Amino acid sequence: MQAASMAGNQAGPRDSAGEVIVEARNLSKIYRDFWGRSKKVALKPLDLEIRRGEIFGLLGPNGSGKTTTMKLLLGLIFPSSGEALVFGREATDVSKNDRIGYLPEETYLYKFLDAEETLDFYGRLFDMPPEERKRRADALIAMVGLGRDKKRQLKEYSKGMTRRIGIAQALINDPELVLLDEPTSGLDPIGTREMKDLIIDLKSRGKTVIMSSHLLADVEDVCDRIAVLHQGELKELGRVEDLLRVTDVTQIRTTGLPEAAHAEIRELIRRHGGENVEIGNPTTTLEDLFLEVVRDTEARPGRRARAGEGPRGG
Repeated sequence: MQAASMAGNQAGPRDSAGEVIVEARNLSKIYRDFWGRSKKVALKPLDLEIRRGEIFGLLGPNGSGKTTTMKLLLGLIFPSSGEALVFGREATDVSKNDRIGYLPEETYLYKFLDAEETLDFYGRLFDMPPEERKRRADALIAMVGLGRDKKRQLKEYSKGMTRRIGIAQALINDPELVLLDEPTSGLDPIGTREMKDLIIDLKSRGKTVIMSSHLLADVEDVCDRIAVLHQGELKELGRVEDLLRVTDVTQIRTTGLPEAAHAEIRELIRRHGGENVEIGNPTTTLEDLFLEVVRDTEARPGRRARAGEGPRGG
């Protein structure tokens, strides 16, 4: 997947950097039955602020309220209490939608159109002139890596390819705010890594991104701040590094240290009252290992790893 340079993204944001552009105030959603009785508490009162230029993650298991929160912010459903504000307007104000891009969890696209026709169709919905639609479509197709398949009908696309054209249509209007519901759903490890790189690239272009996921690694890799939801309730909120930091453990990483120094280090730690000394080699992640194996195979076809051979964590 290539990050294509797209004209129109060079201009600065319309508002000041770092400002709050999404806000939930005591926001809740209760689904009721025909007689008005409470059927499902989808979201308990939620308060949060999302600032311009950050990647914000909604993390939680299925049914935790992530998609409900997104639909409330988009104005697709009405809150039971509280309010959602986007760009300082009520979320139900449809005039804000020209500045928003949305990738739903399930991509609903016309299966008999190809990639170019799909983006042209969505460009028409925003009243974009033909030349602008063509330029945007070409740049987005290159960005999501569908250049070779742009003439194929979407009914022939794999799940991963469908997600790629889905995110392209979410960006056709060059939005300031992008909402991605389970963006890596159905993608293999390579597609997942490319999608995460694309999300990071959106931030570098000045976009604000809200993404939901139940996959911990996806959120950890790309998000600046996260909100952890469970059973419709906010459980944790903060910067990723702050939430993950283990404050009572000290980690020291070095290279080129001889084995003889290990005993000295252990003795020094013991003298200062440290416990549970662990000295060894760090490990890579399974994702990084897989991607390195695939890339090495593509670079040197036919080469097979020997037992015990493989990428090393550094």
